[in-house]
Amino acid sequence: MIEKAKKRIDVSFEFFPPATESMEKTLWDSIQHLGVLQPRFVSVTYGADGSTRERTHAAVARILKETDLTPAPHLTCVGASRAEVDDIAREYWDMGVRHLVALRGDPPKDASEYRPQPDGYAYASDLVAGLKKIADFDISVAAYPEVHPEASSAADDLDNLKRKLEAGASRAITQFFFDVSRFFDFRERCARSGISSQIVPGILPITRFPQLQRFAEQCGATVPPWLRERFDGLEDDAETRKLIAASVVIEQVALLKREGVEEFHFYTLNRHELTYAICHAIGVRRLRTAA
Repeated sequence: MIEKAKKRIDVSFEFFPPATESMEKTLWDSIQHLGVLQPRFVSVTYGADGSTRERTHAAVARILKETDLTPAPHLTCVGASRAEVDDIAREYWDMGVRHLVALRGDPPKDASEYRPQPDGYAYASDLVAGLKKIADFDISVAAYPEVHPEASSAADDLDNLKRKLEAGASRAITQFFFDVSRFFDFRERCARSGISSQIVPGILPITRFPQLQRFAEQCGATVPPWLRERFDGLEDDAETRKLIAASVVIEQVALLKREGVEEFHFYTLNRHELTYAICHAIGVRRLRTAA
């Protein structure tokens, strides 16, 4: 019965490396609270332009040392040569890291568009292929149900996803979305194109609506009118916002589960409260052992 309960739903959590002592405390508090839910892995971001390399490394090292969680550091193509990325990957392997999240990465803040580094990995598919030559990493890549904002078309975006998976990635984790029909449409297009790898929906609990709108604009995600309506007038009511945010995600996950989705990746923003409550509501709970 315990084994059956453990298989109810798989979850994973994303964190970002802290920049201050206070943020470090918040991060670690969240890792401890969410770690008891036995996530499949916990990813640690790399910064939009690869700017948090040392802090990402430090967070991963601490997770390995002080928990039994499986860390999955992000690696990108930005701001490093192939040799540098390969060295980082080898160091992670020697540390005991077996799971990576491979991304192209966003252009530096002072650049108007992404340009491959001449001596670096050009795109995520190249990065995946290079990492698989170094060691047999379990690699996750990104997917975009509403199309990557830089893609020339939905078909081109899907071809890019296929290249990443064919290069050796195990699964794709989607950008966050709120209209579940867009995920189902995307999953169907993946199937029709011959993609059989797992497509894991990325779930973003909403902490602040203006922040969500900025995130959505950057990644091309749609904020439906019904979602705006639910948060309308709650700018100064944090407690009600939390309740609404939890209900939105619980509804979203329930609809996805109904159509056979069994794994979810939560973008926690280093906060545990909403994600923990949502996981509890959908049946992902700390296992109780007999006294």
